[in-house]
Amino acid sequence: MSFGRFVFTRSLQGLGVIWGVITVVFALRFVTPGDPINAVAPLDATQETRRAIAAELGLDQPLYIQYGQYLFDLMVGDMGFSYIKGQEVTGLVFARVPATVELAVTATIVAIALSIPLGVISATRRNEPVDYGATLFSLAGISTPNFWLGIMMILILAVEFGIFHTSGRETDLGDVVISVVGPEPFISTLASWLKYITLPSIALGTYFMALITRLTRSGMLDELGKAYVTASRAKGIPETLVRYKHVLRNTLIPVITVLGLQLGTLIGGAVITEAVFSWPGLGTLVIQSINLRDWPVLQGSLIVIGTSFVLVNILVDTVYAYLDPQVVYD
Repeated sequence: MSFGRFVFTRSLQGLGVIWGVITVVFALRFVTPGDPINAVAPLDATQETRRAIAAELGLDQPLYIQYGQYLFDLMVGDMGFSYIKGQEVTGLVFARVPATVELAVTATIVAIALSIPLGVISATRRNEPVDYGATLFSLAGISTPNFWLGIMMILILAVEFGIFHTSGRETDLGDVVISVVGPEPFISTLASWLKYITLPSIALGTYFMALITRLTRSGMLDELGKAYVTASRAKGIPETLVRYKHVLRNTLIPVITVLGLQLGTLIGGAVITEAVFSWPGLGTLVIQSINLRDWPVLQGSLIVIGTSFVLVNILVDTVYAYLDPQVVYD
């Protein structure tokens, strides 16, 4: 199979998965207890009023007609209208996407910056105190719930010492980029952004960091025992060059796959972290929609999250096939 055909096949599979996500999200409204009309109609609404609302929302139509209309609206970029918030769902949902992506990418960068060096050091100094410390750190990172870690960091670093902000996002990454050429001072804007992004990114990326540390360590140990490493050392190649140019490079191939998959997971799994830090992203919007029973917003948010996960997976498969041609031919 050629590289282009591989990408085309993965794209078709991704479209099938996205269609499945849309179908499941559409069906949730009908299998979940409660009537969506109750969220719109006044408490003292008459049956005529309720029927009029149902007709306006299209809920009086057969299920297959509602489903077909929903698919058509999505294809033209219409996710519906939120009567509770009085806004179009498309604009409401996509206004929250930058905050969630910013948090997920920042958490990923923090995790990579710490996990890969820690995994390399742990593998090259096996059964030494630093290896035991890295293993213990990884175990703690995987076992610690991110919401508990977030609350503890807020209490200690934000409330007790006042180093970071407890919640919100008054300064974003866009403000930092604009400050490079804009009138606002860059250093103060960057410092303000770090006060908002640091705690939620650490809370969200801790599990990810522990996972990549253990994956890097196991991959390095596996590569260090192969024949090409012994041959490189026998040729007199410096140990640093052997470790970081050859061994680490081969170790990073499976790491890249996990990185991409986990990035999609972070985008969809930041709900609790965003709730703890009142981060204005999709996660917070999902919780608000559930509490208000705002089905159009909830459906739109879940579709965007699911689609993002699928697109990230397709991108990872493409990069992986480019780096390892055996994937294409297999």
